[in-house]
Amino acid sequence: MTEVIASEWQKLRSLRSNLYLLACSVAAVLACAGVAFMIGRGFDNQPLHERMGFTGNGDGLGNGIAVAYFVFATLGALAITSEYSTGMIQTSLVAVPRRQVLLLAKIPGLAAVALVAGQLLAFGMHAGAMVVLGDRAGQLLRDGQTLGTPLSEPGVLASVVLAGLSMAAVALIGLGVGAAVRSTPGALVALIVIIVVLPVVAKTLPMPLRAQAGSFMIENLPLQIAGVGGGILPPAAAAGLLVAYVVAALTAGAATISLKGRRIRALAVGTAAAVLVSAVPAAASGSPGSGPSSLAWAACKDGAKDMRCASIEVPLDWAKPSGRKIRLTVGMLPATGAERRIGTVFAIPGGPGASGVENLAKNSGSFAELRDRFDVVSVEPRNTIDKGVLPYDCLVSGPWITWPDTRDEYAEVGRRNRAAAERCRAADPEFFDHMDSSSVARDMEAIRVALGEEQLSFVANSYGGMPGIAYSRLFPGRVRAMVLDGTVNPYMDRAQGRLSHEKSFTRFAAWCAATTTCALHGQDVGEVWRALVARADRSPVPVEGERVAYSGFDIKEAAAPSIISPGPEPEFPRWTELAEAIKRAAGGDASGFAGYVRQSTKSQKVPAFIGMNMTHCLDGLGFRDYEEYREERREGERLLPNVAGIELWHSLACVGWPTPVTNPPAPLPAKGLPPFLGVGSWTDFDGVADLVRRVPGSAAVQYQWHGHGLYNSNNSCIIAHVNRYLTSLRLPAQGTVCPHPA
Repeated sequence: MTEVIASEWQKLRSLRSNLYLLACSVAAVLACAGVAFMIGRGFDNQPLHERMGFTGNGDGLGNGIAVAYFVFATLGALAITSEYSTGMIQTSLVAVPRRQVLLLAKIPGLAAVALVAGQLLAFGMHAGAMVVLGDRAGQLLRDGQTLGTPLSEPGVLASVVLAGLSMAAVALIGLGVGAAVRSTPGALVALIVIIVVLPVVAKTLPMPLRAQAGSFMIENLPLQIAGVGGGILPPAAAAGLLVAYVVAALTAGAATISLKGRRIRALAVGTAAAVLVSAVPAAASGSPGSGPSSLAWAACKDGAKDMRCASIEVPLDWAKPSGRKIRLTVGMLPATGAERRIGTVFAIPGGPGASGVENLAKNSGSFAELRDRFDVVSVEPRNTIDKGVLPYDCLVSGPWITWPDTRDEYAEVGRRNRAAAERCRAADPEFFDHMDSSSVARDMEAIRVALGEEQLSFVANSYGGMPGIAYSRLFPGRVRAMVLDGTVNPYMDRAQGRLSHEKSFTRFAAWCAATTTCALHGQDVGEVWRALVARADRSPVPVEGERVAYSGFDIKEAAAPSIISPGPEPEFPRWTELAEAIKRAAGGDASGFAGYVRQSTKSQKVPAFIGMNMTHCLDGLGFRDYEEYREERREGERLLPNVAGIELWHSLACVGWPTPVTNPPAPLPAKGLPPFLGVGSWTDFDGVADLVRRVPGSAAVQYQWHGHGLYNSNNSCIIAHVNRYLTSLRLPAQGTVCPHPA
């Protein structure tokens, strides 16, 4: 056998067409570089704010791989068909009468050449694409990938090496096809169908059939084996399928090489099909879908077109699992099937009181890229205010909070709060008393179990961070990844948590100084504001035409949303309205503030909504006692000269609350949690960054502009970092920022 292999190696070396073929493989490098040039040019021509939605070039091999495969497949086919075309096959068969041995003897030499040449070509193709893209290769895109992926990226070196190995596999496939067909033109036609036509046809199919069929194409197997995309197959299944293709081709060639007559081709096709029929279903079975869910999914009544809904029954009181049950609606945006499914992302809604199911329908576009790899689910949590158990009108109203100066005034705030809470609680005390975030977290765990998932990845928005933190404490081993987007920080001092509001006021004042259309232009905005607040605290400013007056504390609360959220640039309409309201109030009429409050809350002053407080207060947002309130107030007045008091508002709403705290702030576990990713705007970043620092290895990204709930706001830069983290568990470098697209 050794002599036969040596003889076949000598034939391979002496065949001049092989050198020409290998020289032609440089066309694959040129194809990769050319496509990279077109991608880079298209990227440069996109407006800055649209570039992150661009489709990346990956490792750069995809557009030249068909050329490379055809070269190597032809190399393999010619190793046998050239002997048939020249008549040398008769001489070879005289020397080696056992035809299968002749075919097998060709494999070592062909494989050795293809392995070396394949690696050189694969790395050359990658280098050509990266050189052309240059610095643009590192541009992060919305899907979490980069415009080009250098070898330093996880999985890229493996994918390039595997691409080179796959070229050797394709050469062996070409050998098998050539042996089966026995004709150079016929073999080339067959290889063109396999390497070029079938992938093109697969790309014309509708989703998800396109992704499913594409996953079985040879050109997509290296990426899947490396575990970095390319299709829906897991690495082991993709590797097995590539081996099966080689075995099928060589088996077909071996089965037909010793036969004569018209039935040869039918036998070749049948043999290859028999091997693949056993291999392809095995690979397909390794492609993961969702777990064995016990939820009965159906179309949602008011959801996105492809959204699905189900319901789940959970205990009202988790301490009494066999007691009273409540039913929660669960929504899902299913994975599109474009890539191998990783698992489920749970989007935790904010509020508290917002419906995650409604949010999924409303913000489905933000999750478009993420759905290539995940199902995205959310829930209409137990504390959603319109569930119909507690009176809706009661939950969306509440007492007006005052800023108490004395112990008696503090007690009076408590009496008003308690009376308002008891009116709502009376409808169903048991339900009212179990609206804490730890109960929501346990509901989320029940949903995980029903979904059949080992772990969940989370995107927690705003107050959704509280159940996210509770879940992390209660079930740390079930957290695969946790994104905290502008979330509440229960561990941070109240005044420290509102320093960003003070900075926002400074920005407002600077804008006013620079903008001639600002009603306070030319004045010291800070002095005007502080004088107004101090005077209103001594003598509240009346609202023209109404029997209500605004204290300085009322004015701060009414102004807070506009201070931190000025509206679209360059007009900044909410800052414009705020300046006019301040000027009007300084003249003795608080109508500017009252009008905004009435429009947004249907109340003459900002109410402390019972529907929010029934969760806030159970989560321990209130004060321990009057002494803590006084201490926190002094700290706020020291740190927040312009907005002191707004940091106390939610806590004051819990004074006198009729139900004890059931979810007090508690430390996150020291071990067992993965690193978190925090994202936040100027307003939210400090609190989010402080929160994620409590989990070792975590990182935070600041959006250098106003805003709240950035992922759901379709912020492309934030979406890119979040998607990268969720898909690959890779965190951005410390200090990473998302600049505002001016």
